[in-house]
Amino acid sequence: MRPALVAALSLALMLPACGKAPETAKPEEAAPARQISWRMSSTYPSTLLILGSMGKRITSEVAAVSGGAINIRFFEPGVLAPPFETFDAVSYGAIEAGWSTSGYWAGKVPALQLFSSVPFGPSAPEYLAWYDYGGGRPLFEKIYHQHNIHGLICGMSPPEASGWFKDEIRTLDDFKGKKIRFFGLGGKVLEEVGASPQLLAGGEIYQALELGTIDGTEYSVPAVDEKMGLQEIAKHYYFPGWHQQSTFFELIINLDAWNGLTTTEQTQIEAACSTNIRYGLSEGEALQAAALKRIADAGVTLHTWPPEVLAGLKTAWEKVAADMAANDPEFAEVWASMTSFRAAYKEWADRGYLKD
Repeated sequence: MRPALVAALSLALMLPACGKAPETAKPEEAAPARQISWRMSSTYPSTLLILGSMGKRITSEVAAVSGGAINIRFFEPGVLAPPFETFDAVSYGAIEAGWSTSGYWAGKVPALQLFSSVPFGPSAPEYLAWYDYGGGRPLFEKIYHQHNIHGLICGMSPPEASGWFKDEIRTLDDFKGKKIRFFGLGGKVLEEVGASPQLLAGGEIYQALELGTIDGTEYSVPAVDEKMGLQEIAKHYYFPGWHQQSTFFELIINLDAWNGLTTTEQTQIEAACSTNIRYGLSEGEALQAAALKRIADAGVTLHTWPPEVLAGLKTAWEKVAADMAANDPEFAEVWASMTSFRAAYKEWADRGYLKD
């Protein structure tokens, strides 16, 4: 027998004993991500432009960035908790999260108002710069952690209007005796100049102004104010919004719920908030010019505050801030951090930006 044939027959006889060739190992499938379901109570209705839509949007953004693993369900104001009780509901763990702005908690933690909006305060870029790189964030988190809450700046809006009035305001004295719905620290400034500030939830403003329960109100940017229908009642609309040159919005989370997340899950929520900040600012800036035109076409007079009125309001704010800092160490700490940053930043702001 020829050697080649012998070799072939030998190989054929050996193959059955060798069994099947080993199969290529399949890659292991990743374990499915765990599902997290949270309830989020909002202080703004989902239908409210920017203020509410940012809250609604953060739920879809978190779901998208987490691949559907983190589900935050949006609840309208009052369904899970009244707007002004959202802080306590999150703190006690009755719900996992809330959507708001920290100025609503003025009666509980005055210092948190500085993380909402500040009279004669920073523009959006400066506000973010202080928060992210000037010491704001550690203070924000420290304050909230004392109340079993983790806070995240999760949205932003551009400068607000200064207010709607049935009667024209010409001088600082014209504020005296007027009942004005006003938000946050700006309300304390108006109180200093003789007005009677009222803090009403958004859904209460129209009726209060219509019935004469209040003489004037501020609420938000023109596009939002227009949706509220305020142009139907008051015909004098004032600018600039000295009390809110920019506004932070927040996602507040029960601290135990936050600590129960993995680092990846926390990072996903933070990333969604960063995207939401950009959305709030870009949409907010884009919508105002057209809204102003429609408001003016509805017969509203657009006013710019006289310099002497703004100067008087600024003097009143400086007194309010000094008094609050003297009586509240927590407020003093945040205020000192912000003012120190702004003093240093001013050199850049004055030199780096064109003046109209």
